[in-house]
Amino acid sequence: MAITIDFPNPLRDWIARNLGRGVAAPDIVSELIAQRTPPELAAAMVGAVAHALAHGTPLADGKLILDPHEHGAGAPYRAGAMRLPSGPRILAHDREICVLARMARPSTAILADVLDAEECLGMFFRPGETPLIERIERRIACLTGLPMDHGEGLQILRYPTGAENTPHFDYLMPTNAANRDSLARSGQRVCTLIMYLNEVPAGGETTFPESGWTIVPRRGHALSFEYGNAAGQTDPASLHAGAPVRAGEKWIATKWLRSRKFMPRGG
Repeated sequence: MAITIDFPNPLRDWIARNLGRGVAAPDIVSELIAQRTPPELAAAMVGAVAHALAHGTPLADGKLILDPHEHGAGAPYRAGAMRLPSGPRILAHDREICVLARMARPSTAILADVLDAEECLGMFFRPGETPLIERIERRIACLTGLPMDHGEGLQILRYPTGAENTPHFDYLMPTNAANRDSLARSGQRVCTLIMYLNEVPAGGETTFPESGWTIVPRRGHALSFEYGNAAGQTDPASLHAGAPVRAGEKWIATKWLRSRKFMPRGG
């Protein structure tokens, strides 16, 4: 049976501000527990705010409805079956991809030999901009089980020595007009594929602070992780970061995939 509890707006806004600046949801829950909030209530409050921010729905106004049978807002994230096909090797359009490892939470896989050396890229691309890009995007669609037109354009990033990427989520929070418009056009991001384009002499690992996992970049390999389920929830365990590059530089190509067809602004 559902129950209604008091959820003061100042507390709601404090949770929203911290989520908006990248504080991990479990850390906010821990802080609330330290302030003598019951653990289940703390998780429900943070979950409700995170769900509203991620999906552009109204924030709770003074009250929070809790239903022990509800799997949506306020409920712990429930990971569904991973979209990536099972098996140690996966046929991905024009080649077989080797699966080096799988992890349950977040739904994560490390993939070998996704790209050849001659396929390494060096700029930002629109979806399907060149035959090479289209071939890689078709390969990604086969790997992730999401249609090609759900993908944003490939983003190429270079990290020089000393550069890093602080902990963040890839799913969008509607804290500004641009994100709200993007969510309305194309739905939420649900999956990320990071392709490593070079060997990094030292550093540059992709880390997941909540799970403690560290993935070392290897040229031609890729990292796939999912953070959106069929109920519209987003996974706080998908918080990730790029460790500082201690020597040389790091090049990656990132592909974000949406819950429905990607419609760029003005497109």
